[in-house]
Amino acid sequence: MDTIGIICEYNPFHAGHKKQIDTIRALRGCGSAIVCLMSGNFVQRGAPAILDKTLRARAALRCGADLVLELPTEIALSSAEGFASGGVSILSGLCGELCFGTENADTDALMDTAEALLDSRYPSLLKQALTSGISFPAARQQALAQMGLDATFLTSPNTILAVEYCKAILAQGSAMKPLPIRRPGSYHDETPDLNNPSATAVRRLMLSGSDWRAYVPPAAHAVFEDAALHTLSAGERAMLARFRAMTDEEFEALPYGSEGLWRKFMHACRREATLDGIIAATKSKRYTRTRIDRMAMCAFLGLTREDLAAPAPYVRILGFNDVGRAVLNQARKTGKFRNAGEMDSGSYGTREQKFGRLYGLFAVEMPEPPDSEEKRRVYFLKEKEISCSPNSNPSTASSPF
Repeated sequence: MDTIGIICEYNPFHAGHKKQIDTIRALRGCGSAIVCLMSGNFVQRGAPAILDKTLRARAALRCGADLVLELPTEIALSSAEGFASGGVSILSGLCGELCFGTENADTDALMDTAEALLDSRYPSLLKQALTSGISFPAARQQALAQMGLDATFLTSPNTILAVEYCKAILAQGSAMKPLPIRRPGSYHDETPDLNNPSATAVRRLMLSGSDWRAYVPPAAHAVFEDAALHTLSAGERAMLARFRAMTDEEFEALPYGSEGLWRKFMHACRREATLDGIIAATKSKRYTRTRIDRMAMCAFLGLTREDLAAPAPYVRILGFNDVGRAVLNQARKTGKFRNAGEMDSGSYGTREQKFGRLYGLFAVEMPEPPDSEEKRRVYFLKEKEISCSPNSNPSTASSPF
């Protein structure tokens, strides 16, 4: 059985995500299995997910996924490199292919860029570019240009992640093959596109009370209807309370805080009255907003550099159908996969429990009870509900999502 992996956030699951799953079905047939490794309650931009992970996993299963696993928080809050590397490490050995959406779906161009990033010349060229004071993305592009590579297409989060996936596959010697699919539309569009909506636009509709259902597959409507919404701003005071109680040593231990950035962030936390004020006072041309956002969320959750560097001892299962259960029957023998409610008493399990309790403080209407995480259970979809025709022609199935 062909097993195709997707590393995702589904924040929230929308029509574009359904297109990706449908395209995989058309390319690989109804007998394939789709495994989604999805960020939990905190996502890579340094914010809480708008909907809790169990609802997003349920929507993915109802819309064609076979198995949904939780990407550990330590990986979900990593840089693009750490996010991709951690995801590839988990899915390697479980999946034969890794499918991802990107504005540039040229596999050769993606792999050539990935190889250049692994070239021994790259680190020194990058460091030299950074000393001029330019941002990391600009320094990366300049270093690659000096190596004779045109990397001007590295302008969107999707394409950057695509290259990082390819780099992780190469660096880890993974047997997974990249399966890029072109993604039209803009990742950050605030105005929804009916055929290619962005998650940003769908979140705005949900939070404004507007009708979002036209941009979400019908199978997910009932899952998301009347669900509690979560935002960064709703948890601002909880974050500020944490920042104001932190010691110098705790700030110094934060990830992304090299070269004095943690000290700049610390001073801002002790001077500014709001989260936006802290971020604005810390941000500079050299340090991107998303990097500061991730640092702030790690500070709130109590995550250190060492935490992000340590591999997760296991991955939690959020949901599956009969096909997903067959995949799990083999995978669970490794001990790497556990049900969402199965927590160990070690430091990793204790941290994950804490993250679940803190997530409820970001609920828009009112804080959720601290035991909400413990009450959530693995979702089993009894019938495989996918749009899959046995007469699908792979040769005509390359439509973008």
